[in-house]
Amino acid sequence: MTDPIAFAVTEDLLGKTVLAVMRTMVPGEPWSKLRQRLERSLVSVNGTVCLSEARRVVLGDVIELHDRAIKTPKPQDVQILFIDSHIVVVAKPSGMMTHRREEERNWSSEKKALHPSLEEAVAALIARRSLESGQRTKGTHARSPALRVVHRLDRDTSGLLVMARTDEAEEGLIGQFRRHTAHRVYWTIVHGHPMAETIESNLVRDRGDGRRGSINNPKVGKRAVTHVRPLEDLGDFSLVECQLETGRTNQIRIHLSERGHLVCGDIKYRQPFAARMVEDRSRAPRLALHAAELGFAHPITGEELNFRIPFPDDLSEFLDRLRGDA
Repeated sequence: MTDPIAFAVTEDLLGKTVLAVMRTMVPGEPWSKLRQRLERSLVSVNGTVCLSEARRVVLGDVIELHDRAIKTPKPQDVQILFIDSHIVVVAKPSGMMTHRREEERNWSSEKKALHPSLEEAVAALIARRSLESGQRTKGTHARSPALRVVHRLDRDTSGLLVMARTDEAEEGLIGQFRRHTAHRVYWTIVHGHPMAETIESNLVRDRGDGRRGSINNPKVGKRAVTHVRPLEDLGDFSLVECQLETGRTNQIRIHLSERGHLVCGDIKYRQPFAARMVEDRSRAPRLALHAAELGFAHPITGEELNFRIPFPDDLSEFLDRLRGDA
């Protein structure tokens, strides 16, 4: 297997479609063959498979053309850790979106089956459980209450996530996340040696170069707070615990990269504002970020629920390798 053809989006291509950028990468290739690359899961954006030719790129996006289909997780890769009639707690595999982008909702059922969202995967697993337990009555189809996504994990982040199955549970969980009473701890492996600190900033969708990031104006953006605690020195790298007080998009990755501590395997946040792109020397198998702990009060019974899961095999093996190199 050869290395993928990689290309970082520059200012002159800002806002172009993925397909248009691919034409820049391989100018002699017909549009039909470029589309086939997308359909066959041979294209990734920031390390994640891309199927949409109309997706607009932003500055610094890394597009890669592969010679073999990118492996994507399936419903059976999702673990259900707790379920009742109101909520379901699951372990999400890396590489699976929590829910679909708006432009992906009209995909054919065949295309969706090839690249399921977590929301769809969990619904399928619940339906299968109902069938296997004999809950379907004769002449009817197994139905489970619609899932409500109350918080999200980045596509390449693995770990714990809770979904609501009723309106009442959805309202109760959203309230806990809004009040910051839910307990959320992530483990990550980063470049360098972060200090124990609380990072607080105002995050905006565009810091000035098309990337999410922090700005100094407290009247603009959304308040983001991350509590950082180093766990283990790994030579040139560190194992770090991050506890979220707020849960903004890409918050941990942004906060650590802005401190000069690139999350290993992060293709997206490798370039501080107005600075050169940081080289990732870790050879991480993917984004080294894992939602390891999740705690909250059951939105109906009030029972305190706490969950903890270890690194999945890929990050566990990566950690062992870094320990051996340190």
